[in-house]
Amino acid sequence: MTTPLTCLSDDETMFRDAVRDFAASEVRPLVEKMERAAQFDRSLIPKFAELGLMGIDVPEQLGGAGGSFFMTVLAVEELAAVDASTAILVDVQNTLANAPLLDWASDDLKHRYLPKLAGGTVGAYALSEPGSGSDAFSLASRAVKQGGDWVLTGRKLWITNGAEADIFVIFANVDPSQGYKGITAFVVERGFPGFSVGKKEDKLGIRASSTTELILENCKVPGNNVLGEVGKGYKVAIETLNGGRIGIGAQMIGVARGALNATIKYVGEAAVRQADR
Repeated sequence: MTTPLTCLSDDETMFRDAVRDFAASEVRPLVEKMERAAQFDRSLIPKFAELGLMGIDVPEQLGGAGGSFFMTVLAVEELAAVDASTAILVDVQNTLANAPLLDWASDDLKHRYLPKLAGGTVGAYALSEPGSGSDAFSLASRAVKQGGDWVLTGRKLWITNGAEADIFVIFANVDPSQGYKGITAFVVERGFPGFSVGKKEDKLGIRASSTTELILENCKVPGNNVLGEVGKGYKVAIETLNGGRIGIGAQMIGVARGALNATIKYVGEAAVRQADR
């Protein structure tokens, strides 16, 4: 007998099964409609929060579920087996929005933003730009200190959750002469002056997951909204993306499993129809 590489604990098994049941009962009936409309059904978001999916490994004292990163992986896989778009929203929320706050934020930022995120406010991560996709550290967005605030200018592209998010982790360079060592991470709210969400991409697939442009036109950000240290944003970016890639791997496993299950069901039904002829 072969032994599984991973044996789930009782808590992990219960959590996985709860997400699997939720995906089947709450998400599946909406999938076709969301994909055709290229719009995520926001009525799902408070249900995510109620199940603990908006802050899976956020500590309970900060409003989260107090789970683990591995539980995030389990949730993303189960959701992706039914709908990749839904899985992406939850994945980005946990691995790219919550994670850098957990790892790098001051106590003030953690207490201001993590309870909101865990409670149902959608988050997003904004690194890519028109001229810096694969070479993200050549980003052109700038941040200039003015009094006690920072003023951000630039344009971000291909930002997942951009249409739904109200809290963004955004990267800009405070000193281009220092190259990547000038990159700094900021926590930006949708309502900050000078911030706006631009064009939404019309995609061939995973259409219910929003992919948008962000526009920073002298966007005023409070000085204490720096995430980590000034000039150390490249470390925030790299370490956050490393965790995010694990989430994408879980999504791909879920999509493959869902496709296989659908294929097996289709072939079985086709065999029955053929036998009845």
